This record gives sequence, structure tokens and C-alpha cells, in this order.
Amino acid sequence: MGETVVIIDYGSGNLRSVEKAFLRAILDGNLDCEVVVSRDPEKVVRATRIVLPGVGAFADCMAGLKSIAGMRDALCETVIRRGRPFLGICVGMQLLADEGFEHGRTEGLGWVHGDVVPIVSNLPQFKIPHMGWNEIVVARPHPVLGHLAQVERPHAYFVHSYRFRCASDHDAIAWTRHGEPICAAIGRDNIVGTQFHPEKSQALGLALLGNFIRWRP
Repeated sequence: MGETVVIIDYGSGNLRSVEKAFLRAILDGNLDCEVVVSRDPEKVVRATRIVLPGVGAFADCMAGLKSIAGMRDALCETVIRRGRPFLGICVGMQLLADEGFEHGRTEGLGWVHGDVVPIVSNLPQFKIPHMGWNEIVVARPHPVLGHLAQVERPHAYFVHSYRFRCASDHDAIAWTRHGEPICAAIGRDNIVGTQFHPEKSQALGLALLGNFIRWRP
């Protein structure tokens, strides 16, 4: 039976770009997979893989997610209790934290311990927001990032002003630097997240999405 990737529509993601990137990765990899964009909790529960994109402020994104009746419970059932593979992108990764401090303090999902804090830069060459291509350094091998071992100085596309500060460095599977070290990807059990945008990161990003579909945590 093929895979079903559900991309959650909660009003805070560049959904069309993410959907198109997944469809291209499926085509390139000749993968048996369906992609569905939905705000229906029942479709989330039936999905074999979940993607939570995110563009905007932590507080706004969390409010959008909570505004969909039953969505948080569906996510917890599918990802935490059933262990289905989950990918968070940009703010979708940040929402996994215990709390975020963009536009005040906001409680997150609490799936990966840590908080989301402003990027600090006192040097003019490191402007905020952190926007553009940056090198990724893999800190710990992970199947979703496995292709990066074959790339010399891999780069991905970032757009953000806040960073995920992991309570445990073990959960940070990749790093970048923009005036200070920044967690570029997190991984724990069946959960993975990227601060960068794979859908905007060309071949590197498409390969990552293909790896996510093949991943069997």
C-alpha cells in the first residue's frame, strides 16, 4: 500500500510550494505516494506521514493550529501515540518546542524540549531576519539527512528571525551559523524538523523530501 502524506493547512504555510516540491520528489524517486493538503483532523489520523509547514510568527502559527477543532488531538494521536513519521518545516519545526517568545510567550506542542528565541547579531554583515542560503553542518547521522554526506558544503535556504534552542544538543541533528550557532534541523524518534525550507532548497531539498517519504523510524 502506498504512502499518504498529509500537509496540514492551518493558515500559516506556503502550502502550494510544499505540495509541488513533494510531488516533484515523488516523481523523481518513482515513489508510491499520495500528497494531500488538508485541515481535516480525520485525514491527519488516517495519514501515514504528516507535514507541518509554517510561515510567520510563532504565536500566530500556534493560534492557527489551535483554531482547528480536533487538530491538536489528531496530531498527538497520529504522531506521538501511533509513531507516524512527522516533518516540521521552519515555524512548523519551531512549534515542536515547549514555548516560543515571538510576540510574547506562547506555549508550543512540547514534543522536543527547548524554546524558540530571537537570533542575536551585533555584526552588520549578519542581518536579521536570517534570509538566504547558508551552509549546513550535520551533527548526527539521520536517514532524512543521509544524502548530505555526499555533498561538499551543503547549502539550504533559510528565512527566519527566531531560532530553536534545544534543551538537549542530541536533538539538534544539523547546525548552521548566522552570527551565532543556529539549529538547522532536529530529530527525535519519528519526528524530524528543518529550520530551512526544503521546498526552496532545490535538489538538496527535494532529496530530503524523498528521504522523508522512504524513512521508516
